Order: sequence, then C-alpha cells, then structure tokens
Amino acid sequence: MGAMGSAFQCLTPQRGLEQQGVERHMAAERASWLSVEQRHAPLIVSFPHTGTDIPPEIEARCASPWLARKDADWWIDRLYGFVRDLDATIVHTAISRTVIDINRDPSGVSLYPGQATTELVPSTTFDGEPLWRAGQEPDAAEIARRRAAYFEPYHAALAAEIARLKARYPRVVLYDCHSIRSVIPRLFPGELPVFNIGTNSGAACDLELAEPVAAIASASPFSSVVNGRFKGGYITRKYGVPDSCVHAVQMELACRGYMRESVGPVDEGCWPTPYDPAYAAGILPTLQSIMSACLRFAREG
Repeated sequence: MGAMGSAFQCLTPQRGLEQQGVERHMAAERASWLSVEQRHAPLIVSFPHTGTDIPPEIEARCASPWLARKDADWWIDRLYGFVRDLDATIVHTAISRTVIDINRDPSGVSLYPGQATTELVPSTTFDGEPLWRAGQEPDAAEIARRRAAYFEPYHAALAAEIARLKARYPRVVLYDCHSIRSVIPRLFPGELPVFNIGTNSGAACDLELAEPVAAIASASPFSSVVNGRFKGGYITRKYGVPDSCVHAVQMELACRGYMRESVGPVDEGCWPTPYDPAYAAGILPTLQSIMSACLRFAREG
C-alpha cells in the first residue's frame, strides 16, 4: 500500500487527473459485474459461480462459448432469491468462473490434494475437456491481471460486508451457495447427494450451526452429507473463523434437486435446462428452513 501511495505523490496534476479517470472507469466496470446488496441481518449470502459473463477478448480464446459456461452454478441466484426477505446481504459476481474462479486459493494450492479439481483459472471443464484453444492458454501474467481485476475486488467486498455486520452483531454467518451436476465421474463416484454441506471438516463454523443445518437437510426428502466430497472452498476456509465470530457454511446442491437435470453426460443441446420455478419449489422449504436456522444462530450469539 505504501508503494502505491508514493506513486500517487509523484503524479503531476495532469497525470493525477488521468489516473482519477482510469480509477473511475475501473469502478464503473467493476459495478457492472460485482454487485453487493447491503441489508441489515447478520447473514451474508455469496454467489461466486453463477456468473456467465466473459469479456470478448477472453471468450475469443476459449474452445467454445458453451464449454466456457458449462460448469456455472446454474440458476442458484434465482433459487435463493427468497433470502432478500430475510434481510440478508448478497455478494454476487456476473463473471464466469472460466475467467477466474473466485472460490479457489489464489496461491494456486489445491483445496483437495490428490483429487481431480479445477484451478484458479481453469484449464479444463469438470469433465476434463480443454477450455482454451491451443496456444491460447492464459500465462502467469494474465492470471495475475485477472486476479487483480476480478478475484480481489470480490473478496474485498466480502471482507467489507463481514466487517460491517460484525460491528453490529456478535456473530455473522456467511453462506456460500453452489451447485453441480449430479454425476461427474472425474470428480466423484456415483451420484452426488443433493445437499452437500461443507464446514471445512468443522473448522469453519460451530457445531451449534452445523448440526441444525445438517438435521434439516437430513429430515428433508433429499439425500444429504456433511463434509463429503465438498468440504468447502476457499471462501468457506478463509472467512469461516469461529474464534473471530464469523461462521461459514458452503452448500453444494446437486442440480437434480432444483432443476430438471439430465443426469449423466451433457451436451450443448441439453444443458443447461431452463429454470422452472414449479420444479424448484420442491426444495425451497428445506432451503428456507436452513437459511432461517443460519439467521437464528447469528442473532442468538
């Protein structure tokens, strides 16, 4: 930060005006993809993977527009629209995870050592299909630029909202929303449970929160697991620090729980299926109960 401050001190008045213009442009651009809906309850809902926007100069390097968007968390932001009625704050990026994955360790360290996964800037889809045209793969410098442009602002927004609500409440819950196709042999065997609750093996939140969430999912008509294949990504692991009164839960939903998923291999003609509110209504009572439990835990702290 000090080096940046020194740079500004050396600017001439004209150069300073130019820099301010650049900053205004960057802020306007950021506003177009990063949205923060501030509300007052001690609950933050994060949507890091629902985005499908890809800058044209990046999309031109992708193997195909469909592959570049194939692994989005389809329609999850619509599914969880009810959290606005709970007065929850929402942090959402419109940028595709193919540009950069907001939920990966920025150092490049794997969150699941020894298991197939995708990188900070993915090289393949979940199924192992190349995402980039031959010779068009992003290099380290390009990844660093994307990290500065998209990754860091999202995390700065999350951190700011956590700090804002911690100033008002003794506890804050961060609920990180995800979904994935039910069958992806490269990532996991068989069919994934519908509710995949991740608490970083218990490190990201107290049992007082994890147990009610798990009990609600277990009592639902849908299958569930706690800290199974998906224990929580970078967001859950970074911000879930119970000793600092921030409790994080990742919910990875198998798509068949809320959308008409063609379970198994998919192609451009069948994926994604449209969002059907009538079909999604079946899972909503369980999700609403889970979110209410999160809010109750935060308020009783």
